[in-house]
Amino acid sequence: MTAFKSDFLRLLQERGFIHQISDPESLDALAAKGEVVAYVGYDCTAPSLHIGHLLSIMILHWLQQSGNKPIALMGGGTTRVGDPSGRDETRKLLTYDQIDANKESIKGVFAKFITFGDGKTDALMVDNAEWLARLNYIEMLRDVGRHFSINRMLTMDSVRMRLEREQELSFIEFNYMILQSYDYVELARRYGCNLQMGGSDQWGNIVNGIDLGRRMGTHQLHALTCPLLTTASGAKMGKTAAGAVWLNADMLSAYDYWQYWRNTEDADVERFLKLFTTLPLAEIARLAALRGQEINEAKKVLATEATALIHGRTLAEAAAETARKTFEEGAVGGSLPTVDIAAAELQEGIGVLGAFVRAGLVASNGEARRQIKSGGLRVNDVAVTDDKATLSPADLTADGVIKLSMGKKRHVLLKIA
Repeated sequence: MTAFKSDFLRLLQERGFIHQISDPESLDALAAKGEVVAYVGYDCTAPSLHIGHLLSIMILHWLQQSGNKPIALMGGGTTRVGDPSGRDETRKLLTYDQIDANKESIKGVFAKFITFGDGKTDALMVDNAEWLARLNYIEMLRDVGRHFSINRMLTMDSVRMRLEREQELSFIEFNYMILQSYDYVELARRYGCNLQMGGSDQWGNIVNGIDLGRRMGTHQLHALTCPLLTTASGAKMGKTAAGAVWLNADMLSAYDYWQYWRNTEDADVERFLKLFTTLPLAEIARLAALRGQEINEAKKVLATEATALIHGRTLAEAAAETARKTFEEGAVGGSLPTVDIAAAELQEGIGVLGAFVRAGLVASNGEARRQIKSGGLRVNDVAVTDDKATLSPADLTADGVIKLSMGKKRHVLLKIA
């Protein structure tokens, strides 16, 4: 294990963030002097980032905490092209209005982790549309394109895997790595940026940017990648049966976010505490030493601390209390996800299959029927046995809600709007 001198790299190493570094000694020396200006790029393909992005956001946090400067780069320009990395098919091209709306929607999450301003270590938020949208194609080919070897581009994983599988790679996607490399050069020239960070699948693209910077006369540039996370069982982080684990509250409630972390596999608890909370390492070591049923207490701490970073301490603790009441007391927790229904609609009767679909607990009536056959759906903690049953005002509890459950850990409340 490398003995780093800078707080930044030492901290990343201790917490398990480092996969590869292009020039460790040089970067360590810059970080020790507080002279690292680092960026991570985020394309605007959806209205929210998801926890797959959280690892790099945490690195930006620790970068600033150790006295260096972070840049959050919004991909207003690159999203118009689409990153082919890790994909088997071409991304759907979004309209410029969709990209702009997504960009505005995802901006807010960064202020929860890094501080923006005009100071030496204050973070910057920059949009690469500022320079990419104004590029002249002929000038781009002459000034930037000439530095790229098609032979080398064809060896990049994002390209090679598509070709080997005989899956189409559009010309517009093929250009993505050139634009990403050019981002690095522009950020170096405009803001003194000297480090690009990202997931390990971005290594080739980042190194291309370092090479382009050398050819175009920038100062020395560096690369740092973090591991692409999978759970101990090999599953990809950030995906559930219900879909992506979004960071925006309007796309995933604090309670559902808390539950995602509470369901962490035993073997992942220590690693996730290091990566996704700001708890001191000594406290993490204490929690990691818990065994048997006590490991569940460590999972609750993980869930609450991770949720507090995104949703705030109050909502995180409310989610923990709701879970406690729901699972330990059998009561209806106040912060369970809710779906509003009209009183008149309930009076007429709501089919149980449709109710579970509306609650987002199942994707279709067919899935609801399959769950009923296996005993997986419950109304007010009573198993549903008849797929033709309807919900009526008689099903309202004393709290004025109808509790729908799938399995032991997923619950939604229907309430009168």
